[in-house]
This record gives sequence, C-alpha cells and structure tokens, in this order.
Amino acid sequence: MEWADELAAKVAGPQVVNDSKTPSGTVHVGSLRGPVILDVITRALRAHGVETTLLYGVDDMDPMDAQALLTPDAVDHEMGRPLAHVPDQAGDCHASYARHHAQTFIDTFAGLGIRPDRYYWMSDIYPTGQMDPFIRTALDRAETVREIYRRVANVQHPATWHPVGVVCEVCGKVGTTIVTDWDGERVYYECRPDLVTWATGCGHAGWVSPFGGRAKLPWNLEWAAQWSLFGVTIEPSGKDLSTAGGSRDRSDAIAREVFEREPPLNVAYEFLNIGGRKMSTSKGRGAAAHRIVEVVPPEQLRLLFLRPRPNQAIEFDPDGSDAIPRLFDEFDRLAAATAGREVKGELPAGYEAVFRYSLFDPAADVAAEAAAFRPAFGHLALLAQVPGVDVAARVEAEKGAPLAEREQAILDERLTAARGWLEAYAPERARIVVRDELPPEAVALGEDQRVYLGALALAAERDAPASGEAWQDRIFSTAADAALPAGRAFGAIYLAFLGRTNGPRAGWLLASLEAAFVIGRLRAAAGWSVGGGDR
Repeated sequence: MEWADELAAKVAGPQVVNDSKTPSGTVHVGSLRGPVILDVITRALRAHGVETTLLYGVDDMDPMDAQALLTPDAVDHEMGRPLAHVPDQAGDCHASYARHHAQTFIDTFAGLGIRPDRYYWMSDIYPTGQMDPFIRTALDRAETVREIYRRVANVQHPATWHPVGVVCEVCGKVGTTIVTDWDGERVYYECRPDLVTWATGCGHAGWVSPFGGRAKLPWNLEWAAQWSLFGVTIEPSGKDLSTAGGSRDRSDAIAREVFEREPPLNVAYEFLNIGGRKMSTSKGRGAAAHRIVEVVPPEQLRLLFLRPRPNQAIEFDPDGSDAIPRLFDEFDRLAAATAGREVKGELPAGYEAVFRYSLFDPAADVAAEAAAFRPAFGHLALLAQVPGVDVAARVEAEKGAPLAEREQAILDERLTAARGWLEAYAPERARIVVRDELPPEAVALGEDQRVYLGALALAAERDAPASGEAWQDRIFSTAADAALPAGRAFGAIYLAFLGRTNGPRAGWLLASLEAAFVIGRLRAAAGWSVGGGDR
C-alpha cells in the first residue's frame, strides 16, 4: 500500500478525486475495485493533511448499446436512447433504467466505508447548461478534435464529422445521430438508420441547438470536460481505458489541446478476472456487486482489492470455491502480523498499511482492531452446520476468555457471512452432515488408516487441541509419525465422520465437534470401541 502514501506525499494543494460509471446493466463485483482505490487515495491524502474532495458520477446520457440487457420487444425502441431515458424494466420505482442499475451499485458504497462527498448524474448536469461551454468549444475546434483522434488513436473521422451527439427530436436516440455542420449556434444532424450495428435511427434530419441537454459530447470529450467542470486532479482508470491510444490517451490530449487544462493524475488499475478473463455480468462472468456484499463483509472485500498493487490483476471466482474463506484467512494473517504475532507464510510488502486501509472506518484504532480475537471463518462455517452448538460459547472457549463487545460484533458478522457463503457459493465438499454413528462407508478404511485414527485418538486423549489450527497440526504430526501420506490421513477422517472421502478442512471439522465425541468416533473407526460422546 506504499503506492497510496507515496502519491499523497507527492501532490500539492487541494485535490479532487473523481470516478464515474456507465450504468448499462447489473454491475459485477470487479467494478468495485475503482471506488475502493479512490477511497484509499482519499484516505491517504487526508491522512497527509491534504484537503480532498471525493466525487463519483454516473454517465447516464450514454446510449443503451447492450442488447442482451433488454427484452426483445424493447430492443427496437430503446437501443440507442440515452440510458437516463430508458424506462426501469425492474418496475421498482426508479426513474430510469440507469437510475435502477447505478443506484443498486452505489448503494454498496456505504457498506464498504466509501463515502463520496458528492454524487453527480450527467442527465442532471446537461440540462442546466453547465456542459454548454464545452460543447461550444468542441464544435469550434472540431478540426483539432479530428486531428487528435487521427494522431492518438488512428481513428479517421470525415471532415464533416463534428464532436457532439444530438438527442433526436423524433425518436429520442443519441447513439444513431451524427452532426455534419455547425453554424455557431445550431448543428445539422442526421439520425441515420445504419450509423451503428446495434441500433436503428429513424431517418430524421435537421438543424437544432445542441445546448441545454439537447445533445451530449462523445465519451472522450465528455470525460475531459468533466475534469474541467469539477476541477479533477486525480482520476484512476481501468486498464482497458489506459492502453496506448485508448480512451485515457485521447481524453488527455483533448484536455490539453481543446479545453486547455492539464489532465488529472491517472492511477491505472487491472481487472478482477475469472479464469484469466475480465468479469462481465452481461456475458455471464462474475458475481453481481450487490450480491457479493451480502456475503463478504466490507473489510474482507476491501482487502480483495487492496492486497495487490493496482496494476496487478486479481483472480476471484467465488462460485464453488474457497475464494471467500481465503479472504478471511488472509485478513486474519495481516491482523495477527500487525499486532506483532507470528504468522505462517510470506507477508505482502507494507502489510500494516494493507490492513489499515482494509478497515471499514478510516478513524479506527488500528492496534485495537489488529489485537481483536477473530474466529477462523472455516471453523464458523462448520459450527454453523452442527445442530445444537452454542457457537459463542465455542468461540469463547477457543479464545480462553469472554468476547469483548467488538469481538462479539465480529463473530456475528462472520457467522452471517459463513451461512451466506454456504448457501450461495460454497463447494459441495464444504457442506457437511456429521453422522451420528460410524458410517457404513468406513468399512473401506485400510489397516494403515485405522492404526492412524487410533493414534490420533490417543494423542487427543492426552491433550485435546483447542482450535482448528491446533487440530490441523495434530493431524499432520500424527500422520508423519505413522508414515501415512497426508491424503490417506485426511481421507480416513472424512470417512469416519462424514462417510465420504473428501470434506472441509479436517482440523476445523474436528474442532467444531465435542472432544469426547471426536475421540469416541476415532476409536470406533480404529476398531477399538463403539460410540462416543455427545456432539
């Protein structure tokens, strides 16, 4: 996380940090990386005493161009219209399609500790006339704009092309119109049936004033105009926009050569991927942001985006995997290391800052948060599936003392997350039903496995492990003493308790059960006795 503090140390004077989103449909969890990075930059600036304003905008005058998101009967009418003018298909009282999807996404921010000082909607700004000076300048300097497109992006626009899109007076579409003339007050536009492949214009043509919300700038010019309008000094952008000759290069050149201002500092960031491919909910790849926040608490979700540097891609596929439990485990490692406790494995550079910026509250007592007792997520996921267990009592026993108020809140949050994970994302091996009696499938145990289970029972009788991690260590050490491969050791435990050869982390499985029950079951599986204690 040194990058954020280094950035904060380099800038001078008040800063305006900005980002915006086109609300073309359900927003996947990967889209939260930008807002989290913005929030961390803002926190770092303010921690360095820099006056900072955080903005977040919605580019809802962009045209609807994602046909898959519309019902077949709506395609002909809605494709090409500004997203702000497309009705909300969900019918849940939002003013438009854009308001529905953008608000659903924005509603996740507060729960992540992200609190912009101001939200803005371009559909609100254009009608006020605030964009009119930029529209006029762009039209007056249309030749310069065309040259920038040729030079920076190798995009060839004809000499009659002018950088503005009119909202057609007849069909209301903006994605199908092209402006070919400008007389200083009005533009001549055509709503062409074949201008784009994803929408059909109505064929209307005529002269109209482009001001007061009747037209909009193309994206690259609108982006550059926003920087001037809001005084933006820092604006991160995704890798797709930051490639050579891409949108960011074009907008930077337009800012300098058309609107005559320096573009804001860019912090380019990579994608959140599934199987090496960028998340895209419209293509069926990636969990929706508003769904994932129902399961993953804010601090673990912030960690997902902050552990790697912004220019590093993140692989995250929560469906049927241990991706979510691993987030909790990594957070706990960082907390322990920050508190000065010894941890296993390599720590990321600047791990204390990673932990600090992952916290929900920027004013949190970092030392107190690091020292708080946090039950392992995997253990809670198992306890949640064992009938009749007093989870709080088990966790207090593991801690060795009553839970503080903050620790009780952490437990409640994690238990809710564990149940949500089991219901929505957990792989089948994580779902368990511990058999009341020795499963018939245990007949498949080999003699080496029975000897091992007996040795494990004796070791637990001498000194029962108090935690999942302690059980895990005991499982490995007993297997090593018996010269039994780890795979056969774990398979023996799963057969003895679950009646199958796979399952969740065995140490946490045993820790979720009463010690007497575990010892009795191990003895029974070893062939020494039957029965055991109560769970």
